[in-house]
Amino acid sequence: MDEVKKEDEIKLAEVLKQPLELCLCVILVAIVLVTFAQVLFRYIFHLSLAWSEELARYLFLWLAALAAAYAFKTKSHFALRFLVDRLGKKLQNIVETLVVFIVSGFLAIFIWKSIEYTIGMAKQVSPSIQMSMAIPYSSVVVGGILMLYYVLRNWWFDIHKKNKGDNPL
Repeated sequence: MDEVKKEDEIKLAEVLKQPLELCLCVILVAIVLVTFAQVLFRYIFHLSLAWSEELARYLFLWLAALAAAYAFKTKSHFALRFLVDRLGKKLQNIVETLVVFIVSGFLAIFIWKSIEYTIGMAKQVSPSIQMSMAIPYSSVVVGGILMLYYVLRNWWFDIHKKNKGDNPL
């Protein structure tokens, strides 16, 4: 029973990982294309694309939020390990668990406040594209939820790996 649950969690993580990587690539390519079009139209055709800078800015918000979540997934965020590595294994586990709970608490508040802010921005529209500002601001909500998921998931697998001696991934 426990083995099936672990396999389901691994499958869910892989299902979430691939679209996240794909979204990051698509958004980055879109930013490059929109910015290139803006430069091309401005300097070659002497025309201005009023919407291009705004769209690139909103795409960059999504890129930053999703990339932060991806960094949590791959444990690529900056970490000061020199102090924790000098502790005993039991104390390391306690400190790492404490850090996970602090980060999770911060992310929970972050998600809650970003949801409130996104709802508040729903009726405001962007100047050039005329879309609801809830769309770019929802990137923070989505990124926060994914970050929280990956923090807790990584912690769970780290604890499992330390206790069982195997890697569930």
